[in-house]
Amino acid sequence: MNQKSHKNIRSFRRISLVTAIAVYFLILVGGIVRSSGSGMGCPDWPKCFGSWVPPTAVSQLPDNYQEIYLNKRLEKNDRFVKMLHSLGFHKKAEEIKQNKAILVEGEFNAIKTWIEYINRLTGAVIGLLVIATFVYAYKLRKEDRTLAFLSFANLLLVIFQGWIGSIVVSTNLLHWMITVHMLLALLIVCLLLYVHYRAYKLNHTFHQKTEKPGSLYRLLLIGFVLMIVQVVWGTQVREEIDMIALQFGNLFRSEWISHLGVDFMIHRSFSLVLLIVHLWFVYKAYVFSLRRSSIFKWSQVLLLLIFIEIITGASMAYFGIPAFLQPLHLLVGSLIIGVQFVILLQLSDQKRIVLNTTNS
Repeated sequence: MNQKSHKNIRSFRRISLVTAIAVYFLILVGGIVRSSGSGMGCPDWPKCFGSWVPPTAVSQLPDNYQEIYLNKRLEKNDRFVKMLHSLGFHKKAEEIKQNKAILVEGEFNAIKTWIEYINRLTGAVIGLLVIATFVYAYKLRKEDRTLAFLSFANLLLVIFQGWIGSIVVSTNLLHWMITVHMLLALLIVCLLLYVHYRAYKLNHTFHQKTEKPGSLYRLLLIGFVLMIVQVVWGTQVREEIDMIALQFGNLFRSEWISHLGVDFMIHRSFSLVLLIVHLWFVYKAYVFSLRRSSIFKWSQVLLLLIFIEIITGASMAYFGIPAFLQPLHLLVGSLIIGVQFVILLQLSDQKRIVLNTTNS
């Protein structure tokens, strides 16, 4: 491999890592949007109140602005409902069509508008970074065509994510659409981490091996799946909190937890299951003499993140769901999935090395 190829690999790894970090930042900003109730700060998409630079005062809007943007959202929803029907999702289509909450158009709030606008600006920057990632991956097509293919697939995924974001707005933050939006963000960041790691392997040869990498891999894979389930369950709890907050007029936050149902109880108890699984994983990694490996170091980071996640979750439960903890809780949960994925990639390679050694 020539010097130019090495330079292109380094450039690609930098841009892919920056893009992955930017996606995590967007997840944090999205959490702030959600916790501050700013999701409908801009009632249209991609513009905000029909402009690329949103207004700062209600006087800048027409008197019937609520009616104008409600009608625009309903037109978009009609097209989305027809598309769902054509794809066979008749139940979901009717759910949107019959949802009266979609008809609610909030009043202009400058702070919420600009919070949502910053969220969209961040998303636009990430779009440019994803394009740059693909450009750098294309330069490496001779060394690894899969990098270029996956980077292009990620670009398409980000475009699709932007469209899903527009549907989230047009449906007035329909709950299951928010969950889909979150899962897509996690898929995007995992794909970015994979291409970053794949490019790393172009310049490095792995020699380290474990005695039983397969068992460690399977154990962490279980933890990975459980964590995704936990995140989805967390979005259900978050949706329930949103409904309770609406009933209380966003007041008396300390009372919200007492009105949560079984989803919250399961979500809370499930965190202990996750902790036990990952404590066992770290212990097994220690037993398999991985103390000096990057796998064990990442495992310690993973365990620390899980403790932080549990602490922030417990703090929200006991201190009236402080608004500043909600986005932090979401970010840490997303980071856990990212770290799990990185360790799984490392274990997968070591598993292949052990198998190759055995076969030879």
